[in-house]
Amino acid sequence: MDPCPFVRVLIGNLALRIPVASKPARSGVHPSSSPCFCKIKLKYFPQQTAIVPLIPPETQFPDGQVQTLAASFHLSKADLDKLAAKSLFTGKPCLKISIYTGRRGTTCGINSGRLLGRVSLPLDLTGAETRSSVFQNGWVSVGKDSKGSNSTQIHLNVRSEPDPRFVFQFDGEPECSPQVFQIQGNIRQPVFTCKFSFRSSGDRNHMSRSSQLEPCSSRSWLTSLGSERERPGKERKGWSITVHDLSGSPVAAASMVTPFVASPGSDRVSRSNPGAWLILRPGDGTWKPWGRLEAWRERGSSDGLGYRFELLLDTNGGMSTTGILLSESTLGTKKGGKFAIDMSGNGRSTPANSNSPACSPRSSGDYGYGLWPYCLYRGFVMSSTVEGEGKCSKPSVEVSVQHVNCTEDAAAFVALAAAMDLSMDACKLFSQKLRKELCQQQDNMLG
Repeated sequence: MDPCPFVRVLIGNLALRIPVASKPARSGVHPSSSPCFCKIKLKYFPQQTAIVPLIPPETQFPDGQVQTLAASFHLSKADLDKLAAKSLFTGKPCLKISIYTGRRGTTCGINSGRLLGRVSLPLDLTGAETRSSVFQNGWVSVGKDSKGSNSTQIHLNVRSEPDPRFVFQFDGEPECSPQVFQIQGNIRQPVFTCKFSFRSSGDRNHMSRSSQLEPCSSRSWLTSLGSERERPGKERKGWSITVHDLSGSPVAAASMVTPFVASPGSDRVSRSNPGAWLILRPGDGTWKPWGRLEAWRERGSSDGLGYRFELLLDTNGGMSTTGILLSESTLGTKKGGKFAIDMSGNGRSTPANSNSPACSPRSSGDYGYGLWPYCLYRGFVMSSTVEGEGKCSKPSVEVSVQHVNCTEDAAAFVALAAAMDLSMDACKLFSQKLRKELCQQQDNMLG
């Protein structure tokens, strides 16, 4: 499998220092009481916002400390070409940072922050697909008129690094049992097939039959880590999707182990009682749980799809019922969005000079369950697209090359992407109908 070139532009180690003399006259900022934030913009990409800590004017930012990430931009080859084409007429693409005092957000439709100044940093991304570059690491004066040691300054670390990825595309909606293609430029090559079924239907033991796995062993994982709730009324349960390689052998699976049940007196799955999937990988003649995905329907004006994904740990040969959180967020139910696992953000730190590859879950003797997961997963791990309700969904999946050592590695992320996509349907309001492929009565009629 050949990867696609990607580049990450990383912005971190932010700090702001304001000379004492400038505080009353120019900013009205006191480091101990006034928050600051910045808006970071790269052309063609959505704007990102980050908190900027204020430090005393005499403080020097320590060199060599861990890299705290504030924002990141992920550039495909097409993005790089687009930026390069424009730069022939407008110069190098620029990273634009606007620094504000006050709190983020708006009040009565007016931005609550007060603009302190702007910084514009040119980025030379020539050859960025193959080498790392540092564009800025130190203090920059804020505003055109700021000069010398008496100026307001912001500390920045801005760098780019190659991040090749495998790109996969579902050829149809996951519930329609599609093929999955690997994308490399203009080349589309089939690498997996998916089989959607109901665990209680005739296809219940399909995974076990295909790979001579033991149904009782596989079932024991489902009952120990999930909840076989049999409740009358509004629920969606038993969905399963198996990923096969081109030889027909199952290499990963996602199984709904906790039904998606409407909360009492409502028609939605609540955060306090989410549905859940197990992401499974083959090993030792049975299925071994690798991760757990929970999903629910958020209340309020956002009306989003909430989710959390945990890596499950091996505890003395048995699977723990709790895991290590790798991703938690909300997607819009109307427009959809991207499900992502990115260990270089989320408030965690990655060493600035770390370039050693991460281990694959498959590469260690126990699939890596006994290891601290941040040794396994560094930087960008994977992302997948999720369409909004009522839209045709053919998930596109990106997986960092450093996290794929074998077919099963890639297949596990594909199964996770399918489960995330199906969760949009599982969390659909119970007052709305599902498509026929997701209704168990239809499945039984066909079987």
